[in-house]
Amino acid sequence: MGITKIDINGNSYVGAFVLASDQFTIIGNDITLNIEHIVKDTLKTNVARLSINGSNLVGIYSRSNSRSLLLPDLLYKDELQRIKQELQDINIAVINSELNALGNNILSNDKISLINPEFSKNDEKKIRDALDTEIIRISIGGYNTVGANNVLTNKGMVVNNKATEEEIDELKKIFGNVEQSTANLGSVHIGICVSANSNGLLTGSETTGYELANMSNALGL
Repeated sequence: MGITKIDINGNSYVGAFVLASDQFTIIGNDITLNIEHIVKDTLKTNVARLSINGSNLVGIYSRSNSRSLLLPDLLYKDELQRIKQELQDINIAVINSELNALGNNILSNDKISLINPEFSKNDEKKIRDALDTEIIRISIGGYNTVGANNVLTNKGMVVNNKATEEEIDELKKIFGNVEQSTANLGSVHIGICVSANSNGLLTGSETTGYELANMSNALGL
């Protein structure tokens, strides 16, 4: 199991550029081959490249689990065709929502998806059908952007340090291993700082040893 501190294009917000699941990992098109190898070695999955409307911020605009990849409808047709060719065994769904930064607004593992409570009922149904999970509408630590401010894998959950004891207790009933942490030397936006699956964790170079210990304990690494 790997834990790696890196920067991507000089940026420590690794989770903005890397989207991980237990079966595949998505990276932005402009990531170097050296970083691609580090991602693959740490997370132990195949890696596919993607841009969304020309943007390499795949961790902000998309969300996945082991079975599925959910994308916003702002991506270009050729981008969709390319990722379908690379991930032929994965269910790829496109959703039209005002909350099109899907990675910031959805947090998912293979059983449960936590979503921004501002999603419409129609959006909720599309997310449920695409990711094939139970859906929970939730705000954590005062943030509706559950994907930007928390990390979830099939083995555990890291919540932002604004989460209340009551929220943590409820999340422990659902996910078991739950710990609070920051990343990148105190950032509450841990979902943008970190990309993780059951095999490993990537985080920005500014992340401290204390923060790494909290996150690795929560995620069973």
